[in-house]
Amino acid sequence: MSEPDLRTQIKEMLVKNLMLQTTADQIGDDLPLFGPGGLGLDSIDALELVVSMEKTFGVGVPNSEIAAKALRTVNTIHEYILEKRAAAQSA
Repeated sequence: MSEPDLRTQIKEMLVKNLMLQTTADQIGDDLPLFGPGGLGLDSIDALELVVSMEKTFGVGVPNSEIAAKALRTVNTIHEYILEKRAAAQSA
């Protein structure tokens, strides 16, 4: 799967699973997902996002410290998924 396709899949997962009032096309790769000035997601959304990532991409987020780094933007989620997939393939 090419990188733009993965980013699109991440955006579609966000819109569908978090029932966002926006479209995947309107979510920028570097748009903050949490807090003001971004999508405004909260801690409940974060939990839902972690579950969705596991179901959709087979990638888990083991703790809140990693989640805080990995779930900032579409780009950070993208990098996290690629990192986890590479680690799984080399294991």
